[in-house]
Amino acid sequence: MITEQAGEFRSALPDGGVLLGLDLGTKTIGTALCDAGWSFATAGKTLPRGKFTRDLAALQALVTERRVKGVVIGLPLNMDGTGGPRAQASRAFARNLAPLGLPVLLWDERWSTASAERDMISQDFSRAKRAERIDSHAAAVILQAAIDRLAGGIL
Repeated sequence: MITEQAGEFRSALPDGGVLLGLDLGTKTIGTALCDAGWSFATAGKTLPRGKFTRDLAALQALVTERRVKGVVIGLPLNMDGTGGPRAQASRAFARNLAPLGLPVLLWDERWSTASAERDMISQDFSRAKRAERIDSHAAAVILQAAIDRLAGGIL
């Protein structure tokens, strides 16, 4: 199941569970994970993008290791709410995750990278460290926004 509706996603996971957040870049995939109670998201690894089979294998290993129950993927919408080529690419990536057998929530990611960068600057990350970790921190921002909605019951 792939959805953009938080309520539908929540219905697919009545017992909660660990969620994997993804920020899809052109060169990397930022990952984040949340606790089973959907309280807090934490930045994870930044994976280099390659052939999809390799990307899927890396994500499958993470799903198995952390017992992930669902995936939240950042959906890069335009400022007017419309989808462009990058949004289409995210939707295609979500469809290609079908072998994981997990529900997927596509979450509006507008401003997530800017928010992550501001947070990293406030924590005094160097430019090099920010460049290296920005995608995983953006994934945490995306995932935190989604779990705030899911756990808050406002769907």
